[in-house]
Amino acid sequence: MFDFVFNKFLGTENTRNDVDLQEVEEDDTLPIVEPVTQQEPVETQPETMEEVQTQDLRRSTRVRQEPDRYLGFLVSQDEGDLNEPTSYGEAVSGSESEQWQEAMEAEMQSMYDNQVWELTDLPQHCRAVGRKWVFKKKTDMDGNVHTFKARLVAKGFTQTHGIDYDETFSPVAMLKSIWILMAISAYFNYEIWQMDVKTAFLNGKLTKDVYMQQPEGFVDPKNPNKICKLPKSIYGLKQASRSWNLHFDVRIKEFGFTKSEFEQWVYTKFSRSVVTFLVLYVDDILLIGNDVPTLQSVKAWLSKCFQMKDLGEAAYILGIKIYRNRSRRLIGLSQGQNESVPYASTIGSIMYAMLCTRPDVAYSVSVTSRYQQNPGEAHWVAVKNILKYMRQTKEMFLVFGRSEDEISVTGYTDASFHTDRDDFKSQSGYVFTLKGGAISWKSSKQDTIADSTTEAEYIAASDAAKEAVWLRNFISDLRVVDSISRLVDIYCDNSRAVAQVKEPREHHKSRHVLRKYHLIREIIGRGDVRICKIPTDENVSDPLTKPLARKKHEGHASSIGMQYLDTSS
Repeated sequence: MFDFVFNKFLGTENTRNDVDLQEVEEDDTLPIVEPVTQQEPVETQPETMEEVQTQDLRRSTRVRQEPDRYLGFLVSQDEGDLNEPTSYGEAVSGSESEQWQEAMEAEMQSMYDNQVWELTDLPQHCRAVGRKWVFKKKTDMDGNVHTFKARLVAKGFTQTHGIDYDETFSPVAMLKSIWILMAISAYFNYEIWQMDVKTAFLNGKLTKDVYMQQPEGFVDPKNPNKICKLPKSIYGLKQASRSWNLHFDVRIKEFGFTKSEFEQWVYTKFSRSVVTFLVLYVDDILLIGNDVPTLQSVKAWLSKCFQMKDLGEAAYILGIKIYRNRSRRLIGLSQGQNESVPYASTIGSIMYAMLCTRPDVAYSVSVTSRYQQNPGEAHWVAVKNILKYMRQTKEMFLVFGRSEDEISVTGYTDASFHTDRDDFKSQSGYVFTLKGGAISWKSSKQDTIADSTTEAEYIAASDAAKEAVWLRNFISDLRVVDSISRLVDIYCDNSRAVAQVKEPREHHKSRHVLRKYHLIREIIGRGDVRICKIPTDENVSDPLTKPLARKKHEGHASSIGMQYLDTSS
């Protein structure tokens, strides 16, 4: 697949503005246009004005139709349509009105239980924000509908900054933080439990007076002209996520947890030999630890503070399947097949898979995502081949725990010189592994034009070194991986780049390198990382910078944890 993508698309000499639009693999069903050729002029008698005015226009009888090559995308969209209503009127008048009515009543009960609003008159010079019902059918992994969900949301786009809200920033836990904890759990055989906070945003407390119209279909008949004053947040408000996170932070610290200095939504708690980690991703919670009674006490505390749903041992997190073999101390992460939708959405679906569990397609996603504004047919062919590859390898897992060695972080970095034919910029790539599986990876075009292969490798190594510093600090903060106190080894296959990093020297070929890339020298000097030379064939970050032969690509993918697992046992 990767050779094909390179030969037919990435390796073309044409620019993105002049792509050879020839069909590959499938018959072209577009109407055939006859070529225009020059002919000898033929003398004709001039027509009279009456003849010109009465002559009928010649119209083509050709039947125009959509090309068959895109029918697969249309079919998948039709099959994925769950016929969800877009308004309150549609919900109560449709064939599933009973189910939607029950869902709305359940949502309203949550509002009453959490005392989200109180009815009052609208003060002068104040404006009430709108509200809307949002309807969603929840499906299982096979696409079967199991829950009808109705959500009452505020029209936050009508809020005014400084009047209705101030700060809105609210981050979530980074995926690489979760993968690091998964690798540690595989090594130490920790418990991994999962909980879900019901109507999480309704728990946040507002610091500004916000007024909202009464919900459609549930207007108080005794006070139809009053509006809702919101002492607590509601979905749709600008500050809803932030207020929820701040409230959760206060409550979880009351139970003795400490927030990680290097990852805002990872909390730790230590009591002698008992270790407990808590990860918050919006309203999803992972509890990780080595003591079951302690984890149960955390569950009880959370259930006391919020309406919780206990999901038991973690099986799915953020749409990612978790497979565990405790006897072999293995943890595997996998995702289902992506839906086929128009180009930008397809790239987004593939990119999410790449960020979560598929480092083996990082380079392909990096390149194809550059053409979202005006994709041509060659770009579609490239994306379709990525989907084919992912479908063929959908049983693959990102596996932690295969190695019998001591748990430690290892990094690999690589660069491909002048890969972009438009602006002549190079491609950087790095990957870090922990307990045999990739925990952090990146494939991206460099910001500046490199003058040589050595410079491109030097820039890539600098980016990898900065990532290594964060990984080392975060894992050190967890206080369970003793080996992290040592240097993090980063392997590079370019001898001159390694020498330039280790022994900085004034040279006419390197004096123009931007100052920010020399940070790697300071990082090495203070003892955070160490740059080592590695043969090119052993550099597992190679597929993050260029297309490789299938056998070589699969070998490197296996080395960073992409494995097939027997999940039957």
